[in-house]
Amino acid sequence: MTAIQTGPTTKGLQRFAIPAVCLLITFLGYYSQYLFNTSSDLAPGPLTRRESTTLNTLLVCLWITYYQACTVDPGRYKFPPCTTKEKQEEDSLTKRQGLQQNARWCKKCNAPKPPRAHHCRHCARCIPRMDHHCPWTGNCVSLQTFPHFLRFLVYTNAALVYFARLLWARLYYGLWDQRHVPAYLGPSVGALLGCTMLSIAWFATQFALTVLLVTTVRSWVLGKTMIEEWEAERHESLLARSYDGDDYWGADGDGSGGGGYVPVKVEFPYDNGFWTNMAQAMGTSNPMRWFLPLGGGGPKIANDTPWKGTGWEYEENGFNDRVGMWPPPDAEKLRRERAGAGGKWPGARENLGAETPEVEYYRNSEDMKAAFKRRQQEDLRRRQRRQHSSEEDEIMAELEEDDGYDQRSRTRSPPQQGRTWMNSEGDTLWDYGVDVDEEESYGYRSQGVSTATGYDDGQGDEDEDVPLAELIRRRKVRSGGYE
Repeated sequence: MTAIQTGPTTKGLQRFAIPAVCLLITFLGYYSQYLFNTSSDLAPGPLTRRESTTLNTLLVCLWITYYQACTVDPGRYKFPPCTTKEKQEEDSLTKRQGLQQNARWCKKCNAPKPPRAHHCRHCARCIPRMDHHCPWTGNCVSLQTFPHFLRFLVYTNAALVYFARLLWARLYYGLWDQRHVPAYLGPSVGALLGCTMLSIAWFATQFALTVLLVTTVRSWVLGKTMIEEWEAERHESLLARSYDGDDYWGADGDGSGGGGYVPVKVEFPYDNGFWTNMAQAMGTSNPMRWFLPLGGGGPKIANDTPWKGTGWEYEENGFNDRVGMWPPPDAEKLRRERAGAGGKWPGARENLGAETPEVEYYRNSEDMKAAFKRRQQEDLRRRQRRQHSSEEDEIMAELEEDDGYDQRSRTRSPPQQGRTWMNSEGDTLWDYGVDVDEEESYGYRSQGVSTATGYDDGQGDEDEDVPLAELIRRRKVRSGGYE
């Protein structure tokens, strides 16, 4: 279903998405009126004044909301520079609050990344509460554009439903009801061909946009964006593999206490109830304004009060031990960082250097055999631990009469291989428009975050990708202000 939302993946085709949408609206909305009004032999005849007025009113609302979804700015963070020492002291409390909620740094923007923001590879900047980049509008669905995107989907589906009523009346009375009439007395070939093309285009469009509307409303009613749903599925998959005794995601597997990743269950913190979620998404608690094509408005980033207000901070439901635990750490990324990641992180060269003696074992055939036996023993210990964990689960399932255990065991998915985790539909963050290369750095290490737990324990290393001036500023802010 993500292909419906994210559009064609072939490079170069996305530039034709907006013209294709305009042509589709013109074909279904205006060619159909021409066909119905000019085909005198197509029962029940031309459109009535009421039918024509209703359809064209819906089309006007559709065009207005589509224009807004395409042209409204998705949002831009503005970080005001501190030019004087007095100004720095005045903003020290605001900065401290912002840094406590934000542990991420955007390397592309060279600026802090507020909560729920992601760097869009199409817009080339961090987008507040980014849902996905929609090629059908050429714009990001975000904090500021979601109300217009939702209104566009609502009016499009409403226009399609009303158009279906008009089309199926002609298919029934003009074709099915006259199926026994001689061909020369029935509709012309042009009318038959036109109705056939309209039916095919209507069915495909109605199906795609109904799915898009349902998934969009469902995710935002739950307070989640598409990206956050992807992150939640990845987190649940990691927890399931951890419960099954799978140590692929970071445990060294030899029982030597190598500092493997210990997953901690994190509840989604931004679901505050249906009404609060929708009021926050639409920018108002007045439902009468939610679907106004003009004057409905929407939320705006509070750039006049950085680190405070709309787009900078979000209310959490308090289900987690502390604020700021979302998104959960990427276990695969932490595993690569701990292993060295090709020398990117501090200490990577030390890890690579520690592997040098391993290569020296292979100077002769006896050393090669010894290394092979050692790997066999390590694999055996891993299999024994997994088998032991599985036996314990089976015993507990029998004691608790858990009938669903066998089904869960059979449906367990294998560890994801490759650079990026994919969800059940085969989607990665790249498919949603997120700059994956930038997302590789969450800036956790700059806040003292451990690669063993993924959260701040005061033992993390400094992130060399964060500018030195920013690291110094963070240290001064945490110490209570500037000297």
